[in-house]
Amino acid sequence: MADPDVEQVAAALQVSVGLLRRRLRQAPSPGDLTLPEVAVLARLDRGGPTTAAEMAKLEQISPQSMGATIGALEARRLIERRPDPDDGRRAVISASETGLELLWNRRNARAEQLAHALSAGFTRSELELLMAAAPLIERLAQSI
Repeated sequence: MADPDVEQVAAALQVSVGLLRRRLRQAPSPGDLTLPEVAVLARLDRGGPTTAAEMAKLEQISPQSMGATIGALEARRLIERRPDPDDGRRAVISASETGLELLWNRRNARAEQLAHALSAGFTRSELELLMAAAPLIERLAQSI
């Protein structure tokens, strides 16, 4: 078998990862969070507290859109705002315990869906290949 070229690998990954994301999104999950809300909670979970402006920059959306998302999360007590210790004019947002619990429940539900599908239709050697590919896919995502 000839080595695949970069464009073939990119196209195959785009199709397969896209299909996986769509299927996971379509499945019911606890909490009824929007995709922007999930993105904010996940980033706060991974990166810790930050300002709304920095969050908008990281998520590559307008400050106004981020403000609406943060407002919705705050109304549900899924995030907390505190004065920035370095600049009292700004606020630092962090995920609340309730927000983190909801995020973890959502992740666990998705992981359970994946685990069920993997256990039902994949061989041991296929599972080993997928495990080896996971860090590569994560590294690819971080490099985009």
